[in-house]
Amino acid sequence: MVKFLKAGKVVVILQGRYAGKKAVIVRNHDEGTKDRPYGYAVVAGVERYPLKVTRSMGKKKVAKRSKVKPFIKVINYNHMMPTRYALELEQIKGTISSETFKEPSQREDAKKTIKKLFEERHNTGKNKWFFSKLRF
Repeated sequence: MVKFLKAGKVVVILQGRYAGKKAVIVRNHDEGTKDRPYGYAVVAGVERYPLKVTRSMGKKKVAKRSKVKPFIKVINYNHMMPTRYALELEQIKGTISSETFKEPSQREDAKKTIKKLFEERHNTGKNKWFFSKLRF
């Protein structure tokens, strides 16, 4: 079987709290591990998308509406749907490791760095589709 769920692939979460949200695969484990005997991936996604910005808005309002709320999660392959899009994520890979999920404070730190990276990417105008809400 061809392994197409690689790091950097944008997926849509299908089940759970983040159903319908877009995420990007940071690490994939096709064979699973001892504690998780199924194929899964560590994903970083957008929990709350940035809002629309118009020219007439002031700097303060634009800054508030451009905020992104991220999430990081370990998700079973059955609960995500791959898209044709991909994201280059050299910086994100370094922030998330297997130890990130053991300690809540580490998870918060990882979320903060991902938030910074996502907002930076959104403000530069890269990956517009990733930061737009799914309509269904």
